[in-house]
Amino acid sequence: MKKLLSYLLVLVMVTALTACSSGKGAKETETAGNAGSTKDEKTADTDVTASGDNNTLTVWCWDPAFNIYAMQEAEKVYQKTKPDFKLNIIETPWDDVQTKLTTAASSGDLSTLPDIFLMQDNAFQKNYANFPEVFTDLTGKGIAFDSFAPAKVAYSVIDGKNYGVPFDNGTGINCLRTDVLEQAGYTIDDFKDITWDKYTELGKDILAKTKKPLLSVQAGSPDLITEMLQSCGQSLFKEDGSPNIVGNQALIEAINVYTTLVKEGILIEVNDWDQYIGTFTNGTVAGTINGCWILASIQTAADQSGKWALTSVPKLNDIPGATNYTNNGGSSWAISSNCKKTDLAVDFLSKTFAGSVELYETILPSSGALATYLPAGDSDVYATPSEFFGGQKIYTDITEFAGKVPSNNTGVYYYEARDAVGTAITNVVNGADLESELKNAEDTVKFQMGQ
Repeated sequence: MKKLLSYLLVLVMVTALTACSSGKGAKETETAGNAGSTKDEKTADTDVTASGDNNTLTVWCWDPAFNIYAMQEAEKVYQKTKPDFKLNIIETPWDDVQTKLTTAASSGDLSTLPDIFLMQDNAFQKNYANFPEVFTDLTGKGIAFDSFAPAKVAYSVIDGKNYGVPFDNGTGINCLRTDVLEQAGYTIDDFKDITWDKYTELGKDILAKTKKPLLSVQAGSPDLITEMLQSCGQSLFKEDGSPNIVGNQALIEAINVYTTLVKEGILIEVNDWDQYIGTFTNGTVAGTINGCWILASIQTAADQSGKWALTSVPKLNDIPGATNYTNNGGSSWAISSNCKKTDLAVDFLSKTFAGSVELYETILPSSGALATYLPAGDSDVYATPSEFFGGQKIYTDITEFAGKVPSNNTGVYYYEARDAVGTAITNVVNGADLESELKNAEDTVKFQMGQ
């Protein structure tokens, strides 16, 4: 009963927060014949369900420069096989996707779901555990799952069955403005394979000489902390699935690094995602550390072309197994059980995201959508120097980084733990006791797990 009440409370809170958001409802992007144009904004409850047209599929996904762009290009690829095919793409932020799935499953009415939706990899296991009726089993339907990196496929495999088609990976990268580094007397090589202590030292000097912080984050988001954890193969959960927050030395070290960066002015916190993107596209900060999907946002600042470079991320200083490689995010496509054209949806995904090197060659340069589809890795496009990144072969480098990322156990309750730690970080930055905050975070997760 405690677990049920906790779950319902979270659902009510998420729904309330969504209702109080900026008012940007889901957007319907009509790609057929007019790729990228956006119709009038629609509310979350309007015209967003699976399409009744025999040649049209409705898709929920987010990020116009990345996921939506990739879907638009996938439509073009598939139209070479099926000219009458169309996609009805609904721009739906991830938080809204999660809320809509939860609402549909909880009400028992799945008719509001689209044909295809994008699912964050870290959320796949939990969503299937809670709402197995939402997903279509893709096992044995002709999708070449063996053409993807096994670790990526595993995110959407439950009890030996496939429920998702892998898309992008989230290999961690440390991106920096080379012109700012030069002003302070440094190059990108000074940041290669360093510790967080060294990063802090460099950041202080660069801030003093250029007035530019190196980093920004969205306040309350623990993304940077979880990246630090994965870089040494650590997690917020133990192998048996129990929380690993209190006494987690890697987590303690990561939070100490974070608070030091904030205190020294090397890292600035902003209120929301748009502000975070703006900090590096408008030149407020000199860099960012995130999953490689952030390349799409960085490259929207055309005036900064040639002024960026990337390298490996810093590693924690005194943690066994610490590396300079990590991951943040990544996602996979799922077909909902509301889809009335499953064969079409499967064929579309198998001939595009699971079968077209051409698609990945097209979307890579401008979006940074690094494939987990292995045949695409052999493409010459991946070895092409990036003009925006000063001629660096960034995709070759990222592919190398990806092969060195330690695996970790995200756990079914990944997002609950993530949110609890995010609250703890905010409180610690504001002066609260670290040990007490970690105890509160672990107690919160245990309550939500029904322990």
